[in-house]
Order: sequence, then structure tokens, then C-alpha cells
Amino acid sequence: MKRGEFIRLTTGIAVAAPLLYACGETKRGTSAIPGEIVGASAAAGHLLRDHTFNPPAAFEAKEVVIVGAGVSGLSAARYLVQHGVTDIIVLDLEQQPGGNAASGGNAFSKYPWGAHYVPVPNNNLTEYLSFLEEARVITGYDQAGLPVYDEFYICHDPEERLYVNGHWQEGLVPNFGLNAAELADFKQFFALIDHFKKLKGSDGLDAFSIPVDTSSRDESLRALDRMTMKVWMDSQKLTSEYIRWYVDYCTRDDFGTPYDMVSAWAGIHYFASRKGKAANAAHNDVLTWEQGNGFLIEALRKNLDGKIATGALATSVKASGDRVRISYLDVATRQLKGLEAKHCIMAVPQFVAARLLGDTERGKAVTDYFHYVPWMVANLTVGDLHERGGQPASWDNVIYGSASLGYVDATHQQVQQRKERRNLTYYLPLTHTSPEAARKEAYRAGHTFWAEKVLADLHRVHPDIREQTERIDIMLWGHAMVQPRPGMVHGEARKSLSESIGGAIHFAHTDLAGVSIFEEGFYQGLKAARKILQKT
Repeated sequence: MKRGEFIRLTTGIAVAAPLLYACGETKRGTSAIPGEIVGASAAAGHLLRDHTFNPPAAFEAKEVVIVGAGVSGLSAARYLVQHGVTDIIVLDLEQQPGGNAASGGNAFSKYPWGAHYVPVPNNNLTEYLSFLEEARVITGYDQAGLPVYDEFYICHDPEERLYVNGHWQEGLVPNFGLNAAELADFKQFFALIDHFKKLKGSDGLDAFSIPVDTSSRDESLRALDRMTMKVWMDSQKLTSEYIRWYVDYCTRDDFGTPYDMVSAWAGIHYFASRKGKAANAAHNDVLTWEQGNGFLIEALRKNLDGKIATGALATSVKASGDRVRISYLDVATRQLKGLEAKHCIMAVPQFVAARLLGDTERGKAVTDYFHYVPWMVANLTVGDLHERGGQPASWDNVIYGSASLGYVDATHQQVQQRKERRNLTYYLPLTHTSPEAARKEAYRAGHTFWAEKVLADLHRVHPDIREQTERIDIMLWGHAMVQPRPGMVHGEARKSLSESIGGAIHFAHTDLAGVSIFEEGFYQGLKAARKILQKT
């Protein structure tokens, strides 16, 4: 790239996103509600896709460079520092670490921009439980050895509700207005899930476990990865509208993938892999915070001061003899910089890794097998909302039949009863068309479009939503998570893309698990860090 073109492009980084979304800049459109589209830094990130960069003039020596400050990257950095490897740096394009567990806030509360809870952990995840102790989420253990969770972090009651058949019911499993046959479908479904929870494969491993790679590889179970969740439900004659809607809601929630596209193995894993027990929480309880999983990101980075470089766009990763050279763009100074390390952990999605490595074969495998769904997340600041009849306002609020996943109340965990304002975080996986088409549509739309979409959906349950909403901010996640379509979880592509290159370049990301949950990211980081420790 010529110097003049480089200056022109990098000068535009700071303003490219606002220009892209100019119609959404705090201007009142037909929604008459102010707000803006914030992060993620798609305009800067697309420089990696659309342009090539010359190598930096010099390379600074480091023992370990980690590209990506999401859960996997921060988990790897934390583990390395704990084990004495301190000459490390974590590069991330965004100004705030955390990946899709990022968070924001205003005068009324913090709030999530992505992942917003973790279920009560499985008790065999000792490293994860130790981390939660360190974060003071676990306050101790009872005489039976069960963890005691801080009551402030267990989701407060009322936890969740569903608007169905003109009424707010308690819980997200539809039951209000269902006939006997429709209720029987749920009874059968959960009996099957209970069977899978207890089931072990012929290799003696749990049929469904966390991390994914600790699950049984029994062929009878792997066969579930070759069909969709819909096909499996058809085989079980689970046909009612309500059971189909519920499973589709769950697979879109955890995987951003409709039930007729998601692997049946992944769909069952959503339900059957959770087996945690606690002294003061039920197995189906969740741990949450105002800022969602941003709380856990803060805990992961606790001892990483000075080791995280934000606004740093990695442009290439190349093996150089027995070391690795990493080039990156310092967005603030518009300078290309270089690092030379003994090891590099690529804690980024695989389509990014392929571009950084300049590996066309890897890129083709990613294109063939890895599909990344875009999401829209909105944060609304609201006053007192009119409520339909039934279950009162809860932490999680879902509308039957909606394309959205509803909203969570970020202020729900606050202890005060009277709240001047509330922050509601609304989630919409863009699964109505192909990920590529949805991504293009998302980036073309402005703030007014998205605000109107949110308000129209919530008007069904809060008829005064427009009058009571003071601000709507929008986050667009172009590649929020990978979709575990049939053949991915137990396929060869995921396994081969996980393998280190030359013993010096390692990979850690939830797309290598096929399941985008906190625990997978956490253990992906540990796995990569341990490879480095074995060589030091």
C-alpha cells in the first residue's frame, strides 16, 4: 500500500463508522427518540479485508502475543500470567476488551452489549469454579462440597416471563392457553432431555458435556450432528406449534441459528449439558450482573494492567524461523507497528485468522464450514411502562412469536425497589435470511430503522413504549457467533483448524468449539496457554 493511500484510509477510520450510519447520529427521525449506533469497529476491521499492508520497519520482542481480547484471549493471558509468563501483550481492535461480552452504562446503570449471564456451572469445571472464586462470585463451599454463590449475583426473582396468548406467564416454557396435547409435547421433550443428561456413550463419557470436546464421541450420538434439530423433533413426533417455537427460540438465543438449520447435537447440547449443583441455587438458575458478562471480563483482566493494547488492528501474523512476527495498526497514531514473539495465540474468529495468516486454504475451509450470524442489540432507557396482565416485570422478558429474543432489564439486579429509570437490553439475531445478506442489510440501515423495529415489537406488550422511551442506542455485531450447523461440531474442519502451526502459532476462540458460551471461550484460552507452558 502506498503511503498516501495509507494515510487517507487510516485518517478515515475514526470517522468512517459515523459516516456509515450518518442518518442515525442522535437525530430524531420518525421515532423521535435520540440515540446512536455504537461499535463494533467494522469500518476499521474491513481494512484488513480490503487492503494489504507493508511490514513495519522494526519488530519489538515479546514472549507471547495474543491477538484478540475476548473471553478466550483474556483467559489465555490470565492463565499465562498466573503461571509466570508475564512478557505478553494482548492486541484488540476495539477500545474496550471483551468481544461480544462487552458492556456499557449510563447514569442509571451499567448494561450489557452482548452476553448477559452464565448458568450455574457444572461442578467438574474446577478451573472455571476457581476463577469464579477469584471473582468473588463463589463465596465458599458447604459441607457437601457444593459452591455457595453470592446472592447478589444469582438472578433475582421474578426471573423470567413469556407473553403468550395475550397474557404474561411465569417462565419461558409456554403453558398459558395450551391444550392437553400441546402440554404433553413439552412433557415428552423434557423427558428426552433428562435421558440425554444422564446418558453416557460407549466410551464412558457424558453424552453431552462442557467443554464440547469432553463429550462422548459415540457414533450413535455423533449421528445427531448430521441432522437438524427439526429433523430430530420430527422423528420424535414433537410437532405442536408451541414446542417448535420454544426450541427455535432457544437455538436462536444460544447459537443465533433457527431450529431447522442447527445441528440436532448442538440443539440437544443446549439443554442436556447443564448439570451444575450449588448449595444455594437450583441447576437452572443463572448468574447475572447489571453489565452482563462484562462483569466477568473485568475479572479476567484484573491482573493484566499494561498488557492490553486496544485500538490495535492486527494486519498479519507470519512465522519467521522459530519466532512469529505480528504486524498491527495503532489506530490512534495511525502507525504500523511490529512484534516478534516466541508464541502467538490467535484468539479471533477463524475468518480473521485466515486473513492474518494469508492462508487461502484455511480461508476456503472457513468459508465452507463456518457461518457467522449478525445480531442487533439495542439498549433502551425507559420510564414507567404500562404492563399487560399476568406475571410482573422480570429480568428476562420474551414475546411469543417475535423475531426477537425479547429484552433483559439491566437494572433488575439493583437492590433498591424504586427505580427512576430502567435500562432494557433488547436482542435480535438476524436469522431471517443468509448471514451474508443480513450483514449487508444491517450495515446499510440507520438508527431510525432499528429504533422503529424495536419500538414496533415492544409496542405489543408495552403500548406506551414510544412515550416512555428516552433514548435508544444500537450495537451491530456483524459476526456475533458461529452457527453450529449439521456436520460442524463433529466434523474434521473444526478439529484441523484448532491445530497449532509450527508449535508457535496457536488458536483459541469459541468458533473452534462450535458453541459460543462463556465456558467454551474460557477453556479455549486455557488450552492454548497450556500449549505454550509445555514448551517453556
